[in-house]
Amino acid sequence: MSTIHFRIVAVLTVLVTFAPQTAAADSALKPYKNALFSEQTVIESRDGGALKVIDYQEMRDINGRDQIPERRVKSAYVSLGVRRQQTDETVDLAGRKLEVTRVGVDLDSRFSVIFIHGRAGNRRLGSNDYTFGGNFNRLKNLAVANGGTYYVPSVRSFDAAGVADIAALIADIARRSPGRPIVLSCASMGSFICWGISRDPAAVASLAGMGILGGATDPDYPKSAAFKARLPLYFTHGGNDPVYAPADQIGLFESLLKSGYPARFTLYAGGNHGTPVRMTDWWDLLNWMIVRG
Repeated sequence: MSTIHFRIVAVLTVLVTFAPQTAAADSALKPYKNALFSEQTVIESRDGGALKVIDYQEMRDINGRDQIPERRVKSAYVSLGVRRQQTDETVDLAGRKLEVTRVGVDLDSRFSVIFIHGRAGNRRLGSNDYTFGGNFNRLKNLAVANGGTYYVPSVRSFDAAGVADIAALIADIARRSPGRPIVLSCASMGSFICWGISRDPAAVASLAGMGILGGATDPDYPKSAAFKARLPLYFTHGGNDPVYAPADQIGLFESLLKSGYPARFTLYAGGNHGTPVRMTDWWDLLNWMIVRG
């Protein structure tokens, strides 16, 4: 699909016949509130579902979903019992101290998910139950209900030092849950951490895949250890993102797909920079990577 066609789709969604998105039959994870989070309307799908364009409407997906828009989601979207499995800790990773919020067990986890926030964020952003439409609360519940663990580190910098911190966290998780899938997801400027990790063969060897949510594009990704290892990539992006142009990310995705690389792309037509954090279907993302693993 061409970049021009993506732009047309994002603008003319009202002219397209809508069809409900259906769940995969071979899902590895038990669902959690899928009727509220996963039943997103697909307005275009290509390449066996690898590429999807989703209908996004601010009045419905923010104002209709939140009790206080962008501050507090309606109670139907959250289950707070998962907080009993949540702890804030400062972990010592071979001399590197890192503040982390962990939700779930710290040993022998079935799988682990790491979320990397963007600029001016910290571990509180990715552990807030009520913001971003309750999507982080859903991720917590998906992890705990399926025997997994969710980690949110406070990234101190988005340079080589920050990448080294997260590489050390990945290694630590791999030691405590040997052989189990680890998914690294990075939002906005946090994508620099994902792209940095992609150059680290040891970290890549421990990962089941990476999610890039409204992130920057890495044109040199095909030179990375992750590319050589064919590490699955799952992109989500807002069609009207003013920070990181969707056309750039779409271009990378299309080049990967042409080479037969395992990649998926979900474009939220009309969505903004923060839309992927609110709307990414974690159940679908994790199932795809865990089933592949």
